[in-house]
Order: sequence, then C-alpha cells, then structure tokens
Amino acid sequence: MKELIIGGARSGKSLLAEKRAKESGLKVVYLATAQALDGEMARRVAHHRERRPAEWGCVEEHLHLAAKLREIAAPDTCILIDCLTLWLSNLLFAGEAAKQAEAGEAIDCPLFHQQIGDLVAALPELPGRIILVSNEVGWGIVPMHPVSRLFADEQGRLNQRVAAVCDQVTLVAAGLPLTLKSPPA
Repeated sequence: MKELIIGGARSGKSLLAEKRAKESGLKVVYLATAQALDGEMARRVAHHRERRPAEWGCVEEHLHLAAKLREIAAPDTCILIDCLTLWLSNLLFAGEAAKQAEAGEAIDCPLFHQQIGDLVAALPELPGRIILVSNEVGWGIVPMHPVSRLFADEQGRLNQRVAAVCDQVTLVAAGLPLTLKSPPA
C-alpha cells in the first residue's frame, strides 16, 4: 500500500503519517529528506526525532530518493518519507533549476527531472507499505519571485504525479484527515 498524506504547514500531516506507521504492524523506517542547514531547521529535525519511537529505524536521503527506497523497501517494512517538499527543494538547489528560474530561463535540469521520474516509476514496484508526506502549497497567492513560482508549480506537479500512483491520498487540515482517494473495496 502506498499513501500520500498532504496538507499545509502545521496541519498535522506528519503526526497522521506517524500514527499510520505505528498502526501498520510492520517494522518502521523513517526516511528523512531534510537537511539541518541552520539552527531553526536543526530544532525542527530534533522535534521530529524526539517524538518518534526509539525502535524505528531512520535513514536520510536528500536527493536520490527512489534509489534509497529500492534499497530499503521490504514486505515487512513501512517506510515513512517526511517529506517530499523538502526533497523537492533539495533537488531545485542541488542542480541548476533554481539558478535557471532566477535568471528567467527555461528549466533544463536533468537531476531534477530524472529524480522525480525515478520516484514516480519506483513507487508502484516497491514492496511493503510506503507513506509519503508532502505539503499542499497551491492554495495561496502566486508567489512574486521566480524561484518561488517554480517551486509552487513543481510541488503541485509532484503531488499530482505521486497521488496518481498511490493507493490512498489523504488531505490533512487542522489535524483532521480527509480521504481524497482510497483503495478499491
């Protein structure tokens, strides 16, 4: 089973993902995409780490998510990926995409497009349970800055592509889950 859990910042999506992972009855591996590049992000990472059960495994992958999933996915394992939003940001700044957007150029970044394509292709093939957390960023105003517009556009596209290959999609708002897509009965 593959599930995408989306919502706004501080909506409760990570808490729901953690709850579903605990309830899966499987061994849980938390796959973190964040990079603690400043004090504020380090505090966020520490907060997430403190509330996870000690018996959960944890791996970090900032760019090559599909390859890492292929490496660690197993029938007896639930992998909780938190989150696709930070992973997308990592991809934008690791390659040339952010620089190209800043310069007003068309985006031609093989790393960016290949990694997203690899993830979408890998998800249906992976054994075990996969829970992906992602932000819904498209409900606000259109950002003024070119890099912010690129990010909002690509986050929306990524969420759509991942939702299409997931069995279940859940939107979280104010801590309340709303099922958008569920497996056929």
